[in-house]
Amino acid sequence: MNRIVSLIASSTEIVCALGFEDQLVGRSHECDYPHSVERLPVCTQPKFATDGTSGEIDQRVKAILKEALSVYRVDADLLRRLRPTHIITQTQCEVCAVSLSEVEEAVCEWTELKPAIVSLQPNALADVWADIRRVADALDASDRGRQLTLELQSRMARIAEKAQAVKVRPRVACIEWIEPLMAAGNWMPELIEMAGGVNLFGEAGKHSPWMTWEHLQGADPDVILILPCGFDIKRTRKELPTLTQKPGWSDLKAVRGQRVYLMDGNQYFNRPGPRLAESLEILGEVLHPKIFQFGHEGVGWEKVESKSKGFTGR
Repeated sequence: MNRIVSLIASSTEIVCALGFEDQLVGRSHECDYPHSVERLPVCTQPKFATDGTSGEIDQRVKAILKEALSVYRVDADLLRRLRPTHIITQTQCEVCAVSLSEVEEAVCEWTELKPAIVSLQPNALADVWADIRRVADALDASDRGRQLTLELQSRMARIAEKAQAVKVRPRVACIEWIEPLMAAGNWMPELIEMAGGVNLFGEAGKHSPWMTWEHLQGADPDVILILPCGFDIKRTRKELPTLTQKPGWSDLKAVRGQRVYLMDGNQYFNRPGPRLAESLEILGEVLHPKIFQFGHEGVGWEKVESKSKGFTGR
């Protein structure tokens, strides 16, 4: 029987989708889906306070990274007591989750057991499929991995095929951090294109790039999607005035056309795992509501509507 510790929210979802939830013995502080995994011991913690605005969080993270390689710590003693046969971590982003180097440091002195360390690196959509198969292979379930990836790819291909038939493809700005502004990269440009949009910022397979308010104004997108990394809709809504109070916000085409949307980045778009299929469904609903209706409104996304006293989520 495997004893799996998953230190990334997306890999926890992968393990469960492969049918190994009963073999999970530990998780990260961010692993919360499926909700049943919240019973598991928590093996990581951030080194900074996670409350506050996006600008405050950005300052805290940058301050820590001046002195350390990662903004998270691993509970090495707990990890050892759990006696894992497999530890799943990542090398994609030092800010997003516990890094491979931290896990290796935590287990380097273990002599009584040597867990297999599975490190994921999802830079683009193809890497997500490769990571699912990598986890499956490590758990001696290669067939399950192939089947799961084929099911997800088929589900998403049907959406993409339908979206390709649209005559008008809106120009989309996808905001992954609010203060300072950051556009979405990695797999997000691919998802936007698959959903029938034209991605304006960020490149597929590359890290999310910083951008300026002038860049956003100059592009004047048809649609603005706001999905800060690690934020749910409620928290993003609270942060919205940072954008709506910018000079020229009300003049943007997306704002005038009431095509600004808040998205649950934490649960969907920021997690490179099985629920990227739901993320594509959400994008389809938002970009082409007359074609796609999956029922995600109010959970995965909400529209920002102009009001006499400002802007608010619906």
